Amino acid sequence: MAFSMTGFARYESVIAGETMVIEISSVNHRFLDLNFRLPFQWIILEPELRNIAKAVISRGKVYVTVRHFKGPAVTCPPRLDVERANAYIEAARELMHLMRSTESLSLDTLISMDGVLTVEEPETDLSLVKEELTKAVKEVLALFNEVRLKEGTALLADMEEQLCLLEQLVSKIELRAPELQSEYEQKLKQRIADINAEVGVKEERLALEVAIMAERMDVTEELVRLKAHIAHSRDMLSSEGSIGRDLNFLMQEMQREVNTLGAKLRDVAVNRDTIEMKAAIEKMREQIQNIE
Repeated sequence: MAFSMTGFARYESVIAGETMVIEISSVNHRFLDLNFRLPFQWIILEPELRNIAKAVISRGKVYVTVRHFKGPAVTCPPRLDVERANAYIEAARELMHLMRSTESLSLDTLISMDGVLTVEEPETDLSLVKEELTKAVKEVLALFNEVRLKEGTALLADMEEQLCLLEQLVSKIELRAPELQSEYEQKLKQRIADINAEVGVKEERLALEVAIMAERMDVTEELVRLKAHIAHSRDMLSSEGSIGRDLNFLMQEMQREVNTLGAKLRDVAVNRDTIEMKAAIEKMREQIQNIE
């Protein structure tokens, strides 16, 4: 089971008469980078919400946005500060007299002045908000993980296809390698025999050179390691937890083995197979970038 690092989920709830909307989205990232955007009066709850998210997300750049909208039940009437309004009026009259002006202070201007009209926000029960918000965040994270799991499952299916292709190509090269080695040995012996006929070389020396060249073409270890890497990849794909980083390292090892195969077995057919293997590994590496 694997989760994709990209996803989106939205959840709506009501807290203390206020409609609340939580949205969570994520993109690829090497590590876990959590970003919370909360209403100012709820910022104190961020550390606990962050711990809840950390418990279910391992990697990715994650954005959690909480917005709330006031309903009619929490709308408070404005309060008029009569004393402050009178102070502004008296100050305006003195200024008019000082400047010998007939222009008076308008009602629109007076209302807009600081402190004349205020709306007192009702006190929020933070313990209630904490309980409801925590519950809502857990709900949206569950929806978020459903989306990520669905995408991750599709990625695993694609990777399994590429692993099957790699297995087929490894088996193909495994059958072809002994033939290539035998052909190469025969060509090498004939070439050395031709040279020996002209200049004279000891038989023991010839046998040693043939053995050395044949050993250089031996790809048994590379094929064994490739098959082990494929099996290990399958084990990781079926395991729990974060697997993206480990899979990426494993792809690098597989790429190295394939490069060695191509260098050792200089054959047109094998070269085509190794190119196809490299393409399959590269596809998996691209897909792994999206896996948590």
